[in-house]
Amino acid sequence: MTKSLLFYAVLGLLSTGLAFAWNRHLFTGGLAGRASGLEGLYYVVGLCSLCLGWYFNIRYVHTYGHQASYINFTKMLFSNWASDSAAQDYTIVNVVLLPLWTIVDGRRRGLRRPWIFFVMSLFTSLAFAMAMYLAFVERQVRYLRERSAASKTA
Repeated sequence: MTKSLLFYAVLGLLSTGLAFAWNRHLFTGGLAGRASGLEGLYYVVGLCSLCLGWYFNIRYVHTYGHQASYINFTKMLFSNWASDSAAQDYTIVNVVLLPLWTIVDGRRRGLRRPWIFFVMSLFTSLAFAMAMYLAFVERQVRYLRERSAASKTA
C-alpha cells in the first residue's frame, strides 16, 4: 500500500516536472518576469489542494489497504445522494472538461503539450492541475506580451 502511494507520488512529480520542462521558456530568459500576485495565488491554492488531497488519499489507502484502488475509490465517491451529486460533477470536470479546456485553450495560447495538465490531475489533484494550468496561462500571457513588445522595439 505504501508502494502504491509512492508510485503515484512519483507520477505526480514527473507529470508536474514535465509541464515545467516543456514550458521552460516561460521560466527562463526573464520575458515573463517574476510571478505575479495572481500567479502566486494559483500556486498557493494548488499546493494547499495537493496537501489536503494527499492527506485524505493517504488515510484512504491506510484504511482500506489492499482494497484501495481507483475503482474502489470511485465507487466510494457514490455512497449517498449528496456525494453522488458532488462525485458526478467532479468526474465530469476531471475526465471530460479539464482535458478539453486545457488542450484546446492551451494550444490556442501557445502552451507546449497542454494535455499534461490532465495527466497531472490523475496523480495530484484536480484543483492542483487546474491551478498549475491557470498559473502557466498567466505566465504565458505575460511572456507573449513582453515578446511582442520586444519585437516592436527591435
